[in-house]
Amino acid sequence: MASKFTDLEIDCADPRTLARFWCAVLDYEVRDDRDDVVTIGSPLVPEGRNRPGPVPPTLTFARVPEGKTVKNRLHVDVNPTDRSQDEEVRRLLDLGARHADVGQGEVSWIVLLDPEGHEFCVLAGRHP
Repeated sequence: MASKFTDLEIDCADPRTLARFWCAVLDYEVRDDRDDVVTIGSPLVPEGRNRPGPVPPTLTFARVPEGKTVKNRLHVDVNPTDRSQDEEVRRLLDLGARHADVGQGEVSWIVLLDPEGHEFCVLAGRHP
């Protein structure tokens, strides 16, 4: 069996604030909150990495002393499941995201920044 993607670790200045933002974006819940590390995950698959087969990955936010200085080398794509791309972008902007221009040009996705400046994309297609 091959490995499966179960966790994404994200460095940040304020793990709790960023975890709240991403919980609202993904409809996740806090799974663990200790010291300077907060982990969030899907309430639909609470057993996560111990479950056979694919699972929604958890996101872990860890406080680091240095700030973000350059474009992400890895980023999250989100896909609206119950609304249009424009409606989802408006919702995410209301949660604290902001638009970003990373030189993407004319593309079908919209690049946003989370409250700490991590780039992520809102895709055009809707997939449940």
